[in-house]
Amino acid sequence: MRRLSVPIAAGVALALLAGAAFGQRPLTLAMSCGEAQSLVASHGAIVMSTGRHTYERFVATRGFCLLGEHAWPAYAPTADARQCPLGYTCRAGRAPWQEDFFD
Repeated sequence: MRRLSVPIAAGVALALLAGAAFGQRPLTLAMSCGEAQSLVASHGAIVMSTGRHTYERFVATRGFCLLGEHAWPAYAPTADARQCPLGYTCRAGRAPWQEDFFD
């Protein structure tokens, strides 16, 4: 069995660390409202942490929702705003405009 050389082992370790960091979600509380809005707009759909143990998928337009889902206005806390409008979240069931009509 051959031993890995030090440069190869270091490269593997760096790749593993980069992969772990890449899997982390952006935290809305660590950015301004404008920064969070730009992130949603540039990605189209993104999952972001909204607190220590909470997260949400935000979308820029209803086109990012699946069939049977409807886009609802979405807000999240940011460093400079309690409720920053971040686009939409996708929910199954009735559309927002149907809620008052059928209840």
